[in-house]
Amino acid sequence: MSEKEADSETVVRTRTPFERIGGIDPIRRMVDRFYDVMDDDPAYARLRSIHADDLNPMRDSLTGFLTGWMGGPRDWFGQGKCVMSAHSPFRIDTDLADQWLGAMGQAMDAAIGDADLRAMLDGGFAQMARAMVRE
Repeated sequence: MSEKEADSETVVRTRTPFERIGGIDPIRRMVDRFYDVMDDDPAYARLRSIHADDLNPMRDSLTGFLTGWMGGPRDWFGQGKCVMSAHSPFRIDTDLADQWLGAMGQAMDAAIGDADLRAMLDGGFAQMARAMVRE
């Protein structure tokens, strides 16, 4: 087999963030930590105020969203949900977006040891949070 033929048969596959984080269980732990921080720390009171008393449905929903967003099973998206539409009833300004990023940052501190993955997710979450701002 020539080098060119070998190159054409070689498929370089990049691991998804879902694979790099270790699948759904670490994502669920990160989501649980996010909601625990938001629920327990008064610095996130405004963020907490836009959520229902029972956070369990949101824990499930965010886990499903992040699983698909990170390259895992896209079941959440298959339900016809849209993260932007889900947040449209709320007045999201820069301060609220920053609260979300702060709580998510603490959640990632507890869940992600891969510095490159963390940097990638930081950037993605920042873009997502800023896209929701409607001032």
